[in-house]
Order: sequence, then C-alpha cells, then structure tokens
Amino acid sequence: MAWVCIVFLYAPIAVLIAFSFNDNRSVVRWTEFSFRWYVEAFGNEGIRNATVISFQVATVATLFSTIFATMAALATTRTRPYRGQTLAYAIVNQPLMVPEIVTAVATLALFTIIKKATGITGIGYLMLAHTVFCIPFAYMPIRARLEDMNLTLEQAAADLYAPPFQVFRRVTLPLLMPGIFAGVMLAFVVSLDDVIITLLVAGPGETTLPIYILGQIRRGITPEINAVSTLLLGLSLIFVTLFFLIGKQRKT
Repeated sequence: MAWVCIVFLYAPIAVLIAFSFNDNRSVVRWTEFSFRWYVEAFGNEGIRNATVISFQVATVATLFSTIFATMAALATTRTRPYRGQTLAYAIVNQPLMVPEIVTAVATLALFTIIKKATGITGIGYLMLAHTVFCIPFAYMPIRARLEDMNLTLEQAAADLYAPPFQVFRRVTLPLLMPGIFAGVMLAFVVSLDDVIITLLVAGPGETTLPIYILGQIRRGITPEINAVSTLLLGLSLIFVTLFFLIGKQRKT
C-alpha cells in the first residue's frame, strides 16, 4: 500500500518533468528530447516579470517573518513560565489551522477597508499578507532549536556580567542560526508557492509566478508551463532538502 501511494503521489510529477523535455508541443505525445521549452520559458517576458515579483515578495516576506518569528520564539522559550503562555503558542500557530481560503477572504476584506480609508495601494499589501502567514512556518524550527539549546552557556555569560543583548549576540544567536536558516528556507518556499492568498490579495501588475502558471493553465497546458513548473519544483526541493539537512545537523 505504501508503494501504491508513492506511485500515485509521484507519477504525475514524473510525467510533468518528462514532458517538459519533449520537443513536441503536445503534452501527451512524446517525440524527442529537447530543451526547447526551457529556452522559450526564459525568453518569455511574462514569465520573467512574474518570477521577479515572486522573488521580491518572497524575499521581503521571509526577512520580516523570520525576524518576528525569532522574537516570538525568544519570548515563548527564553523566559519563565507565565500565565497565558499556552495561549501565546496557540495564537502564533493558529494560522496553520485556519483554512487558507478563510485567511485570504479575511485579509482581502481588511485590506479593502484600509485602501478605502487611506487611498494607499501597491504591492506592500501582498508582501504584508505573505509576511503574516509565513510567521508560523518560520516560528516552528526556530522555537524547536531554542528548546533544544541548553541554557548553561547563556547563564555562564550572564554570570560574567555580560548584558542581555551581548549574551544574545555572542551566545544565543550563533547557536540559534541553524534554526533561523531552516525557518528562512521554509518561509521562502511557502511564500514562493502560495496561490490562494496571492490570488485574492494581489492587485493589477502584481502577478506572481504561481498565479501566472494558473492563468496559463486555464487556456490549456503547454510544454512551456511544464518547464516552468519543473524549475519551480526543483527550487522548492532544494530548499526543502536544505531544511531537513539543517534539522538533521541540529539533532546530531
């Protein structure tokens, strides 16, 4: 049963990758091996613009979500137990439990009110939305790293009269870096691959790569889309692999 599940899970991906190298325009009939559609994808201005926007949004969202997640992880682990600590965990992780379509509709409604009241528009709203829903994904590995870290070195630094910020900069932060790197990669992949929230929140001229692919699929699947999807899949696999390797290194 495990092998059956694996076959049904990865067979469509294998077909996608294989036909991205098909010279024929047909996505169901193989002719010969070719990089034709990768060349055309790189030359497509729409794909290039969507890729740039995707990386811009993902980079900004990853940066700020990681900072906020690190602050939240420190506030919920490097402190004495306090009343409401469990509630704090629940609040940070709640976006993982809420259906993404609900989050998207709620975010759209809120941003519509803000835009109407302030008259401010732009890609900043999309970046803010991505930042917020990426925080729990960055928070999980960072918090896990902090919980695995022994307090001995930090206590020793405090006993040597190091101020709290110096303890954090010279002791806590270097030990925390594997968790932060894992959080960065996970948040980046989540932001880069998002469709539902981006579809509702993005304004004119803010088409990300997944949204571009979705729009093209509605007109019919082409080998060019197969090539772009394969590249996006490869990038996601690289980040996910690095995430697990860092997590494995942390445990050892």
